[in-house]
Amino acid sequence: MTEQNIATKEKQAVQGQEKTRAGRFFTPEVDIEELSDSLKLRADMPGVKQSDVEVTLNNGVLTIVGTVSTETYKDLKPVYTEYNVGNYFRRFELNEDIDHQRIQAAMKDGVLELTLPKSERARPRQIEVKAG
Repeated sequence: MTEQNIATKEKQAVQGQEKTRAGRFFTPEVDIEELSDSLKLRADMPGVKQSDVEVTLNNGVLTIVGTVSTETYKDLKPVYTEYNVGNYFRRFELNEDIDHQRIQAAMKDGVLELTLPKSERARPRQIEVKAG
């Protein structure tokens, strides 16, 4: 078995965003998986509840906003923290190969999973080969 090193990555603060809510905003890490009929996006947003996630699609731009309730952390005085508490914000520009009407989202254990179905014209298809 080969040795694998695990590297930590610092949270990245969102730059250039005009805020309408108080608090810090971070860019969530997102895994993107391409399947034959869709794209799967999995956004890590620890501390965000299902009721505090907002996913919108406007003019081909998919926006994800996850809000973390600060009430849980209000009276804590930690000696050491690995990361700052904050909200999450990320945007994606979608092309015409995604069927915008059939996008689905689900939240479980701090991970938002989005299913972006491909439109019929973008899906691979088998072409019949005929003789002569």
